[in-house]
Amino acid sequence: MTAATIAREEVLTLVPHGGAMCLWDEVVEFDAQSIRLRAFNHRDVAHPLRHRDRLHAVHLGEYGAQAMAVHGGLLARAAGEGVRPGMLVALRDLVLQVDRIDDLPGAIDVHAQCLMADASGSQYRFLITHDGATLASGRAAVLHSLSGESA
Repeated sequence: MTAATIAREEVLTLVPHGGAMCLWDEVVEFDAQSIRLRAFNHRDVAHPLRHRDRLHAVHLGEYGAQAMAVHGGLLARAAGEGVRPGMLVALRDLVLQVDRIDDLPGAIDVHAQCLMADASGSQYRFLITHDGATLASGRAAVLHSLSGESA
């Protein structure tokens, strides 16, 4: 993998979510097949996914899906193309090792690996960790709009 720290400002240009709903703070490294990202926002009391003063681990599925979007955006940009809109159509084999993540000190990290990608969509496997311990793992699939319109 190529170490290439990319700051949040650029990450925001790669995902359809804006502001606080863009969950990743930086790209640590990436290559054509995989990406590593880091986030520090899980402790933020104003996190948009918090419910009843907690950020439940089930939201790590969204973190995994957004890792796909960032990677896809970086690959599209490298190919001289625009970021393709897509819709999350499947989240499979999601395994959560914790109940909540808002009480974890320091950063959370993801390693996402592309399993398949073509013009119609993509599938990724992701592993989300904190301080070396697994928080969640799973697979996600995105379907791209064939007409180029937003899904």
